[in-house]
Amino acid sequence: MFVSYKWLQEYVDLSGVTASELADKITKSGIEVEGVEILNEGMKGLVVGHVLEREQHPNADKLNKCLVDVGEGEPVQIICGAPNVDKGQHVIVAKVGAVLPGNFKIKKAKLRGEESNGMICSLQELGVESKLVAKEFSEGIFVFPNEATVGDDALELLNRDDQILELGLTPNRADCLSMLGVAYEVAAILGKEVKLPKPEVSSISEKASEYISVTVDAPEDNPLYVAKVIKNVKVGPSPLWMQTRLMAAGVRPHNNVVDITNYILMEYGQPLHAFDYDRLGSKEIVVRRAHQGETITTLDDAKRTLTTDHLVITNGNEPVALAGVMGGANSEVETTTTTVLLESAYFVGAPIRKASKDHGLRSEASARYEKGVDPNRVRAAAERAAELLALYANGEVLEGSVEADALKVEPAVVSITLDKINGVLGTEISMDEVKNIFARLQFTTKVEGNEITVTVPTRRGDITIEEDLVEEVGRIYGYDYIPKTLPKGASTPGNLSDYQKKRRIVRRYLESAGLFQAVTYSLTNEGKASQFALDKREPVKLAMPMSEDRSVLRLSILPQLLEVVKYNSARQNDSIALYETGAVFLSTEQDKLPEEKEHLAAAITGLWYQHPWQGEKKAVDYYVLKGVLEGLLARLGLTGRVEFRQATVEGMHPGRTADLLLDKERIGFVGQIHPNVQKELDLKDTYVFELSLKALLEAEIAPLQYESIPRYPSITRDIALVVNKEVVAGQLSDIIAKAGGSLLKEVSVFDLYEGDRMEEGKKSIAFSLRYFDPEKTLTDEEVTKAHEKVLDALKDQAGAVLRG
Repeated sequence: MFVSYKWLQEYVDLSGVTASELADKITKSGIEVEGVEILNEGMKGLVVGHVLEREQHPNADKLNKCLVDVGEGEPVQIICGAPNVDKGQHVIVAKVGAVLPGNFKIKKAKLRGEESNGMICSLQELGVESKLVAKEFSEGIFVFPNEATVGDDALELLNRDDQILELGLTPNRADCLSMLGVAYEVAAILGKEVKLPKPEVSSISEKASEYISVTVDAPEDNPLYVAKVIKNVKVGPSPLWMQTRLMAAGVRPHNNVVDITNYILMEYGQPLHAFDYDRLGSKEIVVRRAHQGETITTLDDAKRTLTTDHLVITNGNEPVALAGVMGGANSEVETTTTTVLLESAYFVGAPIRKASKDHGLRSEASARYEKGVDPNRVRAAAERAAELLALYANGEVLEGSVEADALKVEPAVVSITLDKINGVLGTEISMDEVKNIFARLQFTTKVEGNEITVTVPTRRGDITIEEDLVEEVGRIYGYDYIPKTLPKGASTPGNLSDYQKKRRIVRRYLESAGLFQAVTYSLTNEGKASQFALDKREPVKLAMPMSEDRSVLRLSILPQLLEVVKYNSARQNDSIALYETGAVFLSTEQDKLPEEKEHLAAAITGLWYQHPWQGEKKAVDYYVLKGVLEGLLARLGLTGRVEFRQATVEGMHPGRTADLLLDKERIGFVGQIHPNVQKELDLKDTYVFELSLKALLEAEIAPLQYESIPRYPSITRDIALVVNKEVVAGQLSDIIAKAGGSLLKEVSVFDLYEGDRMEEGKKSIAFSLRYFDPEKTLTDEEVTKAHEKVLDALKDQAGAVLRG
């Protein structure tokens, strides 16, 4: 809600309180003021000028040479490129030496050989947003009404000498979606009175009931409908002061009839709608639910198909407005309109919200109906609008109003004890102070002993229970004056669980390894939900999804992580390394909440490192990601307990994928994305892993033990083994480790050969074995004895022989 400081002064005496001070007081009372905009900040030297002469620039087709009276004796010549500038106009002139927004200084200049002593301005050049400028001035300069006085301060006439408070309202404070609502709030804060408008409508002898009848077939949606008729209206521009107030409130001016309805909307918070009576097509208004498939063309020229959930205003036959949201094009007020049917109604929020959401029409009116308007302002707003239509559209107001009234609204009555107020706030406020606070809020009170009963006005629909009254007392009393106390009772210092500590270790390790953390959606579509899933189950579907692409809960993190890689690759980020820790959702029994398990996934592609000066580049491959994983397992104390075993996983490369087994239980996989999947996603070679983080972090590990630095040398033996091609290195490594006994400390692969000199169906794998005894220096005989056991085991269990 944008609140004009100057406009607010009409309702509350703000003398002695600046706009910034008022903003601070409002914020401290519970409504956040998000900012204060000074409309004329940094501007000076702008006056009203009168264009005496206009002729075509002799050297430019799109420029005009104007002689302008700026109230300083001799008129000045100004070159102007606006298409709508003309002789006789009163315009905004920035004189030489003037300053416009952005510290733009006006100087004497020559444009195509002609001298220009100033600038004729548009509203946009004064900092007004284009969407708030009336259409007739949207592509040119602004023209004042003829009554403007030459030489007067243009900023003052345009109400740019104002300050705008932007209120960040929570949904419960719909009462402050109007100037009067804000006035009540400010008056309570400052302890001042509210000066309400007092409409004085002079009506003619004709009665409104002779022109229109009102029937409401859906009183549960529209308990009160008020119609007034105004004849002999002359449609034209609204007064300048009204236009500028509307612009300050974020509303674009149109014409006097529409502007008056918008003005009342901002002043009272009560939406109104003006129909062209002669285009209505009948002498009756019927409010009902729409028929299924019925259509209406709204003011934005869009044809909309309605359902029985939507409330419409009709002429007895066809819809003329989508109630509370937008009027119909068939009854729109035009320049030729002479008789206006004015609608002021109380609509229930639910059907208005439904229509607004279904048709994507979010209007100032619908926003207020959704949150709730004051039912006791419906008639007052109609009278105020009729008064303004008579004043500024030369209208003649017909006697009386035509109503359909089934509204039964009683103000809320809430009782509370003084002890409870002080107990919750921790204060010692007296009953007199509490009464005074409610009096400032203009709540009626009745005191009986220690209990106060408050009758809440209908404008404050957010107050229904005792706690609401406590809040009102606290915020008006002043949160700054509530005593500060330390918490009572024993306190326990916060700490991380073992699981949380290990999760932090995982994240820090992966980031130190060069991976960036990603956070992706837990919602996906049915096609991607089961891709790469470690645990294949039926995906959990949402009852009310936002879209088909976000309709089920994920079973794997990788599909969304690959979308992130795809997104970055398409934007020329070729080398990408990402990881994510997040939940996957596994369905359980029917109508039961899914089981959540935390997973860890990563994806890398492109170059792992490069040294341009040395010309070195290292592309990522399976072993890079496997090395990252092995480092993580070592960091978690799980080295030796996790086995990498060749595997086939759907969507993964058949020869470059391995399962991870923790204590013989599968916890995940690592490998390259299948070439077909890479092509589908338009990716280069991409390597990924996904594993159960829950299984990793909950695995029990032995206490950390330290070993002394070796005092005795080790002995290394290298062997090259010839085996069948289907034998994997991991199998040979396990045989070597078991057969080597206590002296064998390390086994590592360092070569693989499958060349022409190798027998068909065979391959050579080379291992390096390190033997060591911490108690003594090993002899060749001891190492040979252990080594021969290894060779015998390899021959017996894998058919391996030493390569000649």
